[in-house]
Amino acid sequence: MKRVSTFRKSRTDLRRVRQLTDATVVKDGDAPEWTPAMFARAVARKGLKPVPKKALLSLRIDADVIDWFKAQGAGYQSRMNALLRAFMEAHK
Repeated sequence: MKRVSTFRKSRTDLRRVRQLTDATVVKDGDAPEWTPAMFARAVARKGLKPVPKKALLSLRIDADVIDWFKAQGAGYQSRMNALLRAFMEAHK
């Protein structure tokens, strides 16, 4: 079997990349400025307990219940999980 070489000369203009400054990168729109809403949604996990792993589960839920959660917007599955967690914590 013929060995395929993975080495290829990079076509990146490293000289131009090294000359970039933070102001140049932000001006290009790659890193938009943070808004207060973005900060409110940010999560810093340093020093906290690790996030518990999630398991994939097939669950039958009434269609109207799912429609209601979906109508609340993106992240409906996370909200359903949070609601179940709150119920669990209240009934320990």
